[in-house]
Amino acid sequence: MKFQPTAEKNAVRVEFIEGSLNRFDGKILSIGYGKEKNLNRRKFVLFTRKVVAVAKQNRIKSIAVDFKDLKSLAPKEFSDKEVGKVSAISFVMAGYEHNTYKRTPKDGFASVDVVCLPNISKEGIEGAKVGHWTGEEVNAARELSNTPGGDLTPKQFSALAKKVLKGAGTKVIVLGRKEMEKLGMGGVVGIGKGSDNEPQFVIAEYWGAPKSQAPVVLVGKGVTFDSGGLNLKPGDHMYEMHMDMSGGAAVLHTVALAAKLKLKSNVVGLIPTVENMPGQNAVRPGDMLRSMSGRTIEVLNTDAEGRVILSDGITYAKKYNPAVVVDVATLTGAALVALGTQASCVMANDQQLEDTLRELGEISGDYVWPFPLWEEYEEMTKGHFGDVPNISTAGNSREGGVIAGGMFLREFAKDLDCPWAHIDMAPRMTSHPAEFLSKGAVGAPVRLLLALVESYIK
Repeated sequence: MKFQPTAEKNAVRVEFIEGSLNRFDGKILSIGYGKEKNLNRRKFVLFTRKVVAVAKQNRIKSIAVDFKDLKSLAPKEFSDKEVGKVSAISFVMAGYEHNTYKRTPKDGFASVDVVCLPNISKEGIEGAKVGHWTGEEVNAARELSNTPGGDLTPKQFSALAKKVLKGAGTKVIVLGRKEMEKLGMGGVVGIGKGSDNEPQFVIAEYWGAPKSQAPVVLVGKGVTFDSGGLNLKPGDHMYEMHMDMSGGAAVLHTVALAAKLKLKSNVVGLIPTVENMPGQNAVRPGDMLRSMSGRTIEVLNTDAEGRVILSDGITYAKKYNPAVVVDVATLTGAALVALGTQASCVMANDQQLEDTLRELGEISGDYVWPFPLWEEYEEMTKGHFGDVPNISTAGNSREGGVIAGGMFLREFAKDLDCPWAHIDMAPRMTSHPAEFLSKGAVGAPVRLLLALVESYIK
């Protein structure tokens, strides 16, 4: 999608009208904004996505949206820069579809290729530029998550990470099985044993500030396909499990976006990447895995693999003496049951960090809602024969399943000398119909993670 400040000759003019109906008379595309102007932030995001979604439905390639009209609908507190940024992110995200594996129709795919923003101010252009880049990286994360597991093995993921991060200040290091064994990463190595595809541990760094400044460390779950292992998933639950690496995709493209924006901050992405398969060497229920922290993990269910590989990522984060550590994962189906598809779960060992993530979630559009990590739940983390069980020893994942995942990771975060948070983004793995985004991965929480990185700029 291309943005420009002046209208093309063939661009269809977009006007905003009261009500909920939309119409196109061949020259003007009319979009209903509801009953009142000055939409709140959430409604403004949805409305600006709607503009592109309706244009695509009418197979319009080029649209002209007067910036003054956008400003009149935006929240009153929005500056021109914010209007440009939020609008551009929305336009770009609404324009994406995963058509990689489809034959191109004779008349092409429906797409909006050019968005003209006449009467845009200098500040608006600045915001739109940042928004355009942000939307592109969110879409890149969506494309990566949408890629079938047969075309994205752990080694293919690590190779792609090297291609994505080529700019100044960036560095990618990839650890294979032997390197992980030397470091004692029994969690990642153990879960990866069931697949012929070797596990990888991807380290993505961006240094935009002096290295004396403690980095933000992001740990992303990178399960490129999750069969459930020997505790095999039912068929209906195995579909879309190529997207079980969406946390890793979000982390990778957050680091890439920080580099693209040349932020004066340091950010490190750690992405343990495996296939969870039921091969003859697969981890078994009852097996013990020794994590990098030295704790033994009692495997009670092989389908609770994400938290196992993240434990090694959290421990590895200590090497960087981080300012904060946040892990991101499509961790539990229980999170989807709890929140539907509108928000991710967040848990933190620091109230200020939890509050910050909630606030930044509202601003960025990657909404999160908190769950407790109370001492009363610590029984979930006491193993019968090992240090930590990978599901509650009560054996019922339906009772507090979201919290059990967070409590497990909290055991490893205890070793950190900084605040830590866990984001269970399973609810936001895929889009829901009312948000004017195409079917498939939604790219959460790239915008939230970027906002967190920006909040640590000194």
